[in-house]
Amino acid sequence: MPHTPEHFDAMFSDSDDPWHFKTHWYEARKRALTLAGLPAARFTSAYEPGCANGELALALAPRCDRLLISDGSAKAVTLARERTAHLTHVEVRLAWLPDEWPDQAFDLIVVSEMAYYLDAAALDLLADRMRASLLPNWSNATVLACHWRPRIDGCAMSGDEVHRRLADRLALPQRCGYFDDDFRLDVWSLDARSVAEREGFRSTPGRTPACASRSERSMIDRPVGQ
Repeated sequence: MPHTPEHFDAMFSDSDDPWHFKTHWYEARKRALTLAGLPAARFTSAYEPGCANGELALALAPRCDRLLISDGSAKAVTLARERTAHLTHVEVRLAWLPDEWPDQAFDLIVVSEMAYYLDAAALDLLADRMRASLLPNWSNATVLACHWRPRIDGCAMSGDEVHRRLADRLALPQRCGYFDDDFRLDVWSLDARSVAEREGFRSTPGRTPACASRSERSMIDRPVGQ
């Protein structure tokens, strides 16, 4: 089935939580790793495209002064609005991406479990619009991507392929990375310093810090366990 707004509306008609975000430990663990991967304690203006029913948004909201979330499914947007109604700094929009990317600037963009639904051209456009939305004077401006690694029926790319393409297109320093058999998480930031360097208790002249869990880009292609 094509990945259209109607396709996702049908999924949310059958269940308000079709991917079991609220009930599976796998999803709760992945959210915790997502939050831990953010290189700053707080962000001024954040955006989560593909928000689904708003479960991740509820976790991101305490870390953001303003949080915009969107989804291409009208039914998902209704659920997300209901779940975040008590959060006055959270805005929910209906938007089909990458065509309806918001005309705003952000210091945090979180792309979780949605980019593999795009073809290569649409993914490149998404990456270009993400990069253009990061204001250069916001030194901690960050993009976090998190995706399921196994190939999904009907999707042009796996999560690994999505992240390789995003890394090439964004052309930002990678600040953190994690992968296991199931999913991968990567963080890129305009600020090339480590968290310890940002907080002033570490200085490493002449070296660009790399994430301890993956210091070489070649590890993207290394099978887990090797």
